[in-house]
Order: sequence, then structure tokens, then C-alpha cells
Amino acid sequence: MTLTRDFRETIQSDAKNDPIFRRGLLTDAVECLLSGEVALSKELLRDYINATVGFPKLSRNTKIHVKTLHQMFGPNGNPTASNLFAILSYLQRAEGVSFEVRPSRAARRPKKRPSLQKVKHPSAVSVRR
Repeated sequence: MTLTRDFRETIQSDAKNDPIFRRGLLTDAVECLLSGEVALSKELLRDYINATVGFPKLSRNTKIHVKTLHQMFGPNGNPTASNLFAILSYLQRAEGVSFEVRPSRAARRPKKRPSLQKVKHPSAVSVRR
């Protein structure tokens, strides 16, 4: 069975037309980033950017050259923390959401503090509108 539409086209269409899907896409990208899945996070952010503000507008608002943005979110890209946080800050404002990071219920500190290697549950990300 063949697909009738390109997967990226479907994602972009859904993100443009469905605000809940769009916020979920951005939330998933941030959660992946916090859990160490940087490659997947970059792909989700690239899809989100293409479907919403676009790279030229993101470039104007973050003062990061558009070609640099494309490279950062490419398969071999390695964005700096300052660039990544500037981008996430702008995307939150553009979407009208605010992310906050807090420990998930399972990751709350027990009486005896575990070593960092043994913590299994990443922090939870929530969205405030």
C-alpha cells in the first residue's frame, strides 16, 4: 500500500490546522530534548518551525542566520545551548505557551538520595497557556 501524501506534508498540515497538535509537537520536542533524545528533538523542532513560523521569520527574531538555523536542525547539526534556548524562547512566545520543568512524581527525591546514574525518570514538562 502506498502513501497518498508525504509524511512531512501531513505533519505540517496538521500543525497548521490543529493548535492542540501543534502545541503537542512543540511539547514533545522539548520533552525529547530533556530526556536526551537530541536527534529526535531536532527533527520535531524542524517540523514545527516549518509548519509554523518558518526559518526566515525565526532568523529575524533570534538574530541567527537562516542558513545556520537549517544546519543546526539538520542531521549533523549541533546547536549551542544559547542558540537553542533563544529559539525555544521565541517559539514559546509565538505559540503563546510557557514551559516549566519540574520533577515527575516518580523522580521526586526519596529519603536516601540516589546516584545520578540510577535516576530512571526524566523531568516532566508541562505547558501553561
